[in-house]
Amino acid sequence: MCVLVVLLAATGIAILELVREQTGTPGFFVGLGLALLPVPPLMAAFRWLGRAAPAPWRQLLFCFGWGACTAALIAILANSFATEWIAAATADPSDADQLGSVAIAPVVEESAKAAALLLVFVFRRRQFTGPADGFVVAGFTATGFAFTENILYLGNAFGEDVAEGTGVLDSLTVATFFVRIVLSPFAHPLFTVLTGLGFGAAAVSARRARTVGLPLLGLALAMGLHALWNGSSQLGEYGFYMVYGSVMVPVFGLLVWLAVRIRRRRLRAVAGELAVYAAAGWLGPAEVPALASMPARSLARTLARRSGGRAAGRAVALYEADAAALALLRNRARRGGPAEEPDFAGRERELLHSLWMRRATAGPALARAAVMEELLPPWFDPLARRPGPRFGPADPLAGVPAPRRPDLERPDLVASDARRSAPWTPARPADPSSSRPCALPGGDGVR
Repeated sequence: MCVLVVLLAATGIAILELVREQTGTPGFFVGLGLALLPVPPLMAAFRWLGRAAPAPWRQLLFCFGWGACTAALIAILANSFATEWIAAATADPSDADQLGSVAIAPVVEESAKAAALLLVFVFRRRQFTGPADGFVVAGFTATGFAFTENILYLGNAFGEDVAEGTGVLDSLTVATFFVRIVLSPFAHPLFTVLTGLGFGAAAVSARRARTVGLPLLGLALAMGLHALWNGSSQLGEYGFYMVYGSVMVPVFGLLVWLAVRIRRRRLRAVAGELAVYAAAGWLGPAEVPALASMPARSLARTLARRSGGRAAGRAVALYEADAAALALLRNRARRGGPAEEPDFAGRERELLHSLWMRRATAGPALARAAVMEELLPPWFDPLARRPGPRFGPADPLAGVPAPRRPDLERPDLVASDARRSAPWTPARPADPSSSRPCALPGGDGVR
């Protein structure tokens, strides 16, 4: 990872200097300011999708940096070389730019962006658990790439306007800004998300052959859609608007619908799988509905920060992330994920130990958030809520019995499974005051 960080730093310096040389210093800073505008909304949208089981920020920032630096540098150099080669090899050099934008640029750019997804998929497989992760990683990578590309296009447009003395309303800068920032800020993320969905589908596939085939299929679709978009201007006077209205917008709407659906399915999986651990005593009963609700998670972090400072809020955030990772781990293994999760027992032990170490801080905050948000259904009654106003001076958790302690009761953790008939004897988990790892039941499959 250190080598990759150094690589990103070196390519970042190289790409900034290269773009500045092509646009000029004034154009570079104008393009930089305008290109920054769509970055925060896009990053927030992809982060929202991944909040159900959030990836580490350092991983997402690496993907953004790869797209903005390494992938952009590869694309600029390769596209320039290919355009010059086509111009020298054809009888009509004027067609080199158009041919390069349709036949060369989509292949080079999508392959360069896909390299970041491949690195995360191979070296951070624990954080690559399904289509949602592919969606998020691809989105951050493509947002970084589009950021650098927009600096280049907007900076060059500004340089031409200055050279020709064009007015503001008739300027090429305004037209470029309208097309790239207003109409189609989602273009590059849209292409690369198709590759990300291929990697995400491969992550949950039980067949090893699909581990290669699905990402390649997603990459081919990304290249094809990218080529269609780049070639839309060559389809006549209204070709751009036809492709934009009949292809780009419907595909964008479909992917938005798919993103919302994936997020909801993830939260339902979190609720269903964590209920088993709650029944075993590893989680408090009120924690399950709170962990399956993003507003309740946010409220729990706020309550923890108010009572225990930033450290308590951070502990609750880590607890929520580990709980979601535990639920998705069991969900994949139960459905027969890759090799039925051969490292399931070790990873489960690690996550449960992490939860146990933070439960004293996170449990009360999540239980309080569940009550305040009125998330507990009538049948979920180990925590009997007091009658009275929802918000008021009275403590909403006053009189609520303390959650069960797994070290005092038998934690029959996932005691049965359709694929597993052999009984097992539960072991006692570590005492929360001890620093030793949790002594969890052994086994090589989903219990």
